Amino acid sequence: TSPFAWLRTRFYYLLIRLYFDQEFSIEEFTRGAKQAFSVVSKLLSQRKLDLLEELVSAEVLQVLKEKISLLPDSHRDALAADIDAIMYTTEGDVRIYYDDDGRKFVSILMCFWYLNGANLPDEVPGEAKVFQIVLGDENTKEKKHLLTANYEFQREFTEGAKPDWTITRIEHPRLLE
Repeated sequence: TSPFAWLRTRFYYLLIRLYFDQEFSIEEFTRGAKQAFSVVSKLLSQRKLDLLEELVSAEVLQVLKEKISLLPDSHRDALAADIDAIMYTTEGDVRIYYDDDGRKFVSILMCFWYLNGANLPDEVPGEAKVFQIVLGDENTKEKKHLLTANYEFQREFTEGAKPDWTITRIEHPRLLE
């Protein structure tokens, strides 16, 4: 990320700690986001969308129900990310905002890069190249794809609101489009 973006996100984390949650830690949030990403991505790949109701917003869940039913098995399998297969995680955009009723919200976009062994064609929809990695020696070759996903987490900080983070956007580029 650019130095400006890095400074901006650090400033937002400071604001979150000062005005919303004195215990907020980006390290702890990132650990929880990785766990949530792994769980949600596996449930998506297994078409167990009813188990996502407490984790994902109703709007996103409705869109997912439509998209998942149209996916070929290979793309659906590629959605699953084992927590140990997450190679890199970074935060993207951080926003603090108020709605018309005065409710306070924080949203954090998390970007994940993960390895997956699904049987994907070399070219996937959109004609974009997926990185492939071959692990092992000649006798035990295992082909893995390096895939990306973006999940946006949102929490309401209005007094009396549930202290839960909800996923309000799910993107698996070239897979879930």
